[in-house]
Amino acid sequence: MKKRGIFILLVLISSLTIAQRERVENLPTFDKKQLHYGFYLGMNQNDFKLNLRNSPIANANITVEPSTGFNVGLIADLRLHKNINLRLEPGLVTNSKNIYFNHLATQQDSVREISSTFLHVPVVLKFSTDRYKNIRPYLLAGISYDYNFSSNEGNQDDNSAGQFRMKTHNFMYEVGVGIDIYLYFFKFSPSIRGVFAINNEVKYDDDPNSQWTAPINFMGTRGVFLNFAFE
Repeated sequence: MKKRGIFILLVLISSLTIAQRERVENLPTFDKKQLHYGFYLGMNQNDFKLNLRNSPIANANITVEPSTGFNVGLIADLRLHKNINLRLEPGLVTNSKNIYFNHLATQQDSVREISSTFLHVPVVLKFSTDRYKNIRPYLLAGISYDYNFSSNEGNQDDNSAGQFRMKTHNFMYEVGVGIDIYLYFFKFSPSIRGVFAINNEVKYDDDPNSQWTAPINFMGTRGVFLNFAFE
């Protein structure tokens, strides 16, 4: 993910250099539209923030190993002010994580793979600077709703049968930064944002002294999204 980030950063710097050198102002009336649409593609790396509690499980030790996933979605942008826009960005997000219960002895008990596909629906405010030639930096802040298709919340089996369960309905807040690059036919907007869970996402096992979920006080998504928007 770090190597990809460096490569993407170099691409952005090159794009900005080209945009700065461009003498003609592309899409001069684009930002005067009251409403416009677009789509985005991107990647993500989602981790879990874990807070453990005092529990009957001695020496409980839980760690998470994230991997890179992908995002795709649509954009509806409403102009509220010349520097403020309200955006709805529904999309699909996929990723996977391994949770290691290091206090358990066997491989079967100590590892749970969490593969997730969820509907991600952010509502964000976009705070933009004034446009300079063909670029315009901005900040993002908002909240989002996630519907986890892979939650297993309704599954009667729990970790005693090898099933780690998550909640289906979750809420996040997110903040980010990006830059609009005005090209000849469309606006290209790379952005990076952090996404953080508000609610506890774990579905506790039926046994209150479960060696898997009893030590967990809070487990919530903590992720980084890198999006490339086309508007």
